[in-house]
Amino acid sequence: MPLDRLSAAWREQYVQDATSSERFGSSSECVFCDLLPDGVSESSGIITMTPFSFLILNAFPYGSGHVLVLPRRHIQSLEELTDEEAVDFFTLLRRSVAVLKQTYGPDGLNVGFNLGRAAGAGIPQHLHGHILPRWNGDTNFMTTLGETRILPESLTSTWSKISAVVNGPDFDSGAN
Repeated sequence: MPLDRLSAAWREQYVQDATSSERFGSSSECVFCDLLPDGVSESSGIITMTPFSFLILNAFPYGSGHVLVLPRRHIQSLEELTDEEAVDFFTLLRRSVAVLKQTYGPDGLNVGFNLGRAAGAGIPQHLHGHILPRWNGDTNFMTTLGETRILPESLTSTWSKISAVVNGPDFDSGAN
């Protein structure tokens, strides 16, 4: 039985853009590195930082609670992580999954990496992992047909909710 295909043509131009600086008006070649000096703040979207990694809101989320885990060091691939960075990075990723489960109570989560432009990375210059809460029946054709995503809350509200859990007494970032 052949599979039907559904195109996401709205994403084509986004993926084809040459650099994040063109897309975001960034002063350097990496929008993520530009945010690091601002530290944890609603304006930067950074929710928490560990010695080698940080958790940030996705500025163009697929759904509420869509966050990114990134190494603080500017690298493009998983194999460039040192062992110490990898432990810190994946510890933050694992704990972020727990935070999103506690904050949103989703039916599931997508966790993954798009390594390289050909794999769909919008910003391939800086390694990042996506964590996206999912709910039964949360897909619809609005993005495909209307080039619009329906999000039930603002990024400010998302940042506040996740930050409250991350900065609460029970969160352990993994920092030693």
